[in-house]
Amino acid sequence: PDSSGENALRGREIARALDAFLETLPKDSRILFLRRYWFADSVADIAKRYDMTESKVKMQLLRTRNKLRDYLEQEGIQI
Repeated sequence: PDSSGENALRGREIARALDAFLETLPKDSRILFLRRYWFADSVADIAKRYDMTESKVKMQLLRTRNKLRDYLEQEGIQI
């Protein structure tokens, strides 16, 4: 079995699901998620940039991660 081929296929499947998930989010949630997990901004930097408390940023990110987990499970992707 070609595990590298299977891994590449699974990676593309996850990438497509993530793109589709991001399109379902409100703009502000999508921006926070991308700033944190794509651009690796700190919670403090995100809070300062968008004039939010760190607590609010953390809570919004938690809710988005939970939605992502549920979305991936619905798509049949186990994480």
